[in-house]
Amino acid sequence: MRILISNDDGYFSPGINMLAEHLSKIAEVVVVAPERDRSGASNSLTLDRPLTVRKAPNGFFYVNGTPTDCVHLAVTGLLDQLPDMVISGINDGANMGDDTIYSGTVAAAMEGFLLGVPSFAFSMSHHNSKYFETAAKVAVEMVQHYQKNAFPPPVLLNINVPDVPYEALQGKSITRLGKRHKAEPAIQSKTPRGETVYWVGAAGSAQDAGDGTDFYAVSHNRVSITPLQVDLTQYNQLDNLRTWLG
Repeated sequence: MRILISNDDGYFSPGINMLAEHLSKIAEVVVVAPERDRSGASNSLTLDRPLTVRKAPNGFFYVNGTPTDCVHLAVTGLLDQLPDMVISGINDGANMGDDTIYSGTVAAAMEGFLLGVPSFAFSMSHHNSKYFETAAKVAVEMVQHYQKNAFPPPVLLNINVPDVPYEALQGKSITRLGKRHKAEPAIQSKTPRGETVYWVGAAGSAQDAGDGTDFYAVSHNRVSITPLQVDLTQYNQLDNLRTWLG
């Protein structure tokens, strides 16, 4: 099995190294990831300049672009053979609820999905995580289960793993996306030259986090597995909109 690994934290991140180390035991692995941290890049493609691909001493390829660039280049031209799966992560921090709209980790997996490749995105439940190996072991389990029990395509799964020792996990839950409160206000500050600058505020806390959501599962030390789709149409408003327009 051939697996393409990418992320949004950069090719040097501990999460992607741990993921590659574990998946290479069960599959042929190639890593194509951003040259720097591109968290929050979402599904952006670089269209205003050419991209370069370089190879690190450990064999990882890194691209001066976005997570989506990495997967797109790999699948459409860089690799000699199409991967059987795209695995994105392991992100240092959760990608639950509204996070999925902004996440470069999810975007990398989504690009694989859009190109016809089954894709999983893996994230830890907290920033500055300690137990990346827990998520790496879960990734191996998920890939092996998929190999033995292929799920009908198309497949795009968003997987969040509690930052606890593997033995402390309480199983896996199939979940829906929850929802966060609105983001915290932007933070204003001054540069040494007196220029006003702004930091984007922190993400809001969980709002819709009841039983069945990704937030609920992770808070109970369960792995959250959410199937995602790309169709953003709000079907229950189609008739209302037709009436509104007369």
